[in-house]
Amino acid sequence: MSDVVPPEVRPKPAVPAKPPNVGVPSPSSPFPPQVPSIGGSSGPAPPPSAIPVPIGSHGPSHGGSHALGHGVGHGVGHAAAHTAAHSGGHGHSGSHASTGGSALLGYIGIDTIIEQMRKKTMKTGFDFNIMVVGHSGLGKSTLVNTLFKSQVSRRSAGWSRDEKIPKTVEIKSVSHVIEEGGVKMKLTVVDTPGFGDQINNDNCWEPISKYINEQYEKFLKEEVNITRKKRIPDTRVHCCLYFISPTGHSLRQLDLEFMKRLSHSVNIIPVIAKADTMTIEERQEFKQRVRKELEMSGIEFYPQKEFDDDMEDKSDNDKIRETMPFAVVGSDKEYQVNGKRVLGRKTAWGIVEVENSNHCEFAQLRDFLIRSHLQDLKEVTHNIHYETYRAKRLNENGGLHPISSNDTQESNL
Repeated sequence: MSDVVPPEVRPKPAVPAKPPNVGVPSPSSPFPPQVPSIGGSSGPAPPPSAIPVPIGSHGPSHGGSHALGHGVGHGVGHAAAHTAAHSGGHGHSGSHASTGGSALLGYIGIDTIIEQMRKKTMKTGFDFNIMVVGHSGLGKSTLVNTLFKSQVSRRSAGWSRDEKIPKTVEIKSVSHVIEEGGVKMKLTVVDTPGFGDQINNDNCWEPISKYINEQYEKFLKEEVNITRKKRIPDTRVHCCLYFISPTGHSLRQLDLEFMKRLSHSVNIIPVIAKADTMTIEERQEFKQRVRKELEMSGIEFYPQKEFDDDMEDKSDNDKIRETMPFAVVGSDKEYQVNGKRVLGRKTAWGIVEVENSNHCEFAQLRDFLIRSHLQDLKEVTHNIHYETYRAKRLNENGGLHPISSNDTQESNL
């Protein structure tokens, strides 16, 4: 009987162990059982329940907030891809998965950041500095008082009617803390008495330009200090209301020169003062003429087109730019009209209501200046005008030297 030779037994190839977080794919899984790897081979596909889905990646459900998923998940996806690439995994799939949005598996609390910011702002308050420029008699102080419905102008804070017009342009500021709905705002009104009131108004804008740059310099020196304050006092001018005389003809050369020289260092908002001295037709014609002259002179007023962040901002700001300059009337006196108390100016033929859009554009100016663009005015001042000044100063001097507390004490002696 011949010997039976057993068949050749070959050793089985080693099967890599499954990661502990990868289970058996369920029959109802939408994923195919095999997935190609980078090298072209196939391997077992993990079930969707075993795949850690980063916030913002494409999971089994495509619902949820796309904005949150893309904003937060984009960074998480890139981090996952970076880690996977170093560990020999599929880095591409991790980064690609972050391009969409997905529903969160539970409440995280990211939306409370708005409430946190609100509470902090309520405690600290904020600053807003507004400058008014224009020759005497245009109602600058009255308009500021009307805007903030309080006596905040320089004239309201101890101005005497016997005060004479200064021989040169002066800079005078007064600060008030006003509160509404628990929100505190330190409002500083900067007045420029003497502007445009002289026989010779050559270079009368220079004191104003100097003051604006001095506030930038003061803020810059606080920034470069070795020991900085927790909150740097902000005295920078966030907005400059430039008052145009209601001549009905054209802008003065002084108006054009001032706005041309200062439009690159401060947010200028032109307004036509005492608009009740013109008819509605005269007012519209004058506004069109002013816009055309400003465009021909290359003068950009706030909000500048180049600072529109997106199409929504552009659409909103285009409507505002078409309305400017605002034709306004200011008054801090109340009258009874149809059973209601309204701010207005009483004339022989009736009462001009300040907040009535059919009478003037004060309401549009107030909504624009305070209710929709106040924060943007502050941001443009800091990110554009101040940064331009800061870069120029650092380039001129090769960088400002940090100021220590000892240097500050010595300079005060």
